[in-house]
Amino acid sequence: MAQTIFIIIISILVFDFLLERLLDYLNSTYWSNELPKELRGIYDAEKYKKSQDYQKVNQRFSLLTSSLSFAAMMLMLLFGGFAFVDAYVRQFTDNPILMALIFFGIIGFAADILNTPFGIYDTFVIEQKFGFNNTTVKTYIFDKLKGWLLAIVLGGGLLALFIFIYSKTGDNFWWIAWLVFSIISIFFSMFYSDIIVPLFNKQNPLEDGELRSAIEVFANKTGFKLKNIFVIDGSKRSNKANAYFTGLGSKKRIVLYDTLIKDHTTEELVAVLAHEVGHYKKKHTIKTIIISLIETAMMLYILSWFISNPVLSESLGTPQSFHISIIVFGILYSPLSMILGLAMNVLSRKHEYEADKFAAENYAAKPLADALKKLSVNNLSNLRPHPVYVFFHYSHPTLLQRLSALNQLIK
Repeated sequence: MAQTIFIIIISILVFDFLLERLLDYLNSTYWSNELPKELRGIYDAEKYKKSQDYQKVNQRFSLLTSSLSFAAMMLMLLFGGFAFVDAYVRQFTDNPILMALIFFGIIGFAADILNTPFGIYDTFVIEQKFGFNNTTVKTYIFDKLKGWLLAIVLGGGLLALFIFIYSKTGDNFWWIAWLVFSIISIFFSMFYSDIIVPLFNKQNPLEDGELRSAIEVFANKTGFKLKNIFVIDGSKRSNKANAYFTGLGSKKRIVLYDTLIKDHTTEELVAVLAHEVGHYKKKHTIKTIIISLIETAMMLYILSWFISNPVLSESLGTPQSFHISIIVFGILYSPLSMILGLAMNVLSRKHEYEADKFAAENYAAKPLADALKKLSVNNLSNLRPHPVYVFFHYSHPTLLQRLSALNQLIK
């Protein structure tokens, strides 16, 4: 049985790798050296060529990094790498919590060290070449250190908590773990911007002026109580722009990147904000949280069937342990996770259309369309992705799809 599971693991990983390569290839067939007819009026020829070059460079780089990651995983599996690390950890302790913390600490740290040169190249070569990077070496180093700290405190803390729950609750593990996970998830949904974001970025309330007044007029018109409008220093790392809605209840806030404010008119910014308000008004945030919690409950319930079965650990050549079982289960669960992810992408794209429609009906469609065009061009986005690639990877409709829907609402 253990050998069968091992073969299934290898098959899943090979299938996933080949699928991603096929999707990349399909996407590349839509590249063009000439400005396509449907993009005229959005891209000019020079900017379009730059966007195509950006896509090609990123795809080649992704092929390199994903191939190396795939090769590393295959070597770990075929040559007993996980078993070797597990045996090493068992020299120091037989406590399941400490074993898991040390095991994942070694694996995670080694993986991060191996990936760091590629992260540096991506930031300081590729992003720099195409005019996006503003990250300094100091910022990069401190981001890395803070990331490690969060991984140790939050990741390690949650891992220890769930192993403790497992050791004390037996058959009740799945629903107690789910209850704890739900509380933690809702907490961070509310306080993420207060706790995590300040570690990496500064957020300042939007100053009084034309933009804030226009936003407040729109908020009052739509009955949206909004006190928390923040500007984040996204330009500290990149020239790419964005905006997002976060939080629940009194902790809800809208965050605008300073790069977004710099490059857009007041009308465009209010339209972007109206889109974010639309997500709240249509209860997209709540729906997404509920669906995510249901999926987590299902995953933990399935996990509870297998976690105590020694065959999972034996498939990687180790004695039964929580940490090895988690690795094996994670790979075996990935096909179902992919299917659920595809369904969530379909729902997310539907939500984006609804938020766009809300903004168009309650503010205006044209400035939102103009803002979306400007965002896509400034970020050198691929505006002609292959439909199959979109189905697998896009949580948002393509720009052309969104513009087509908005054009029907422009009066």
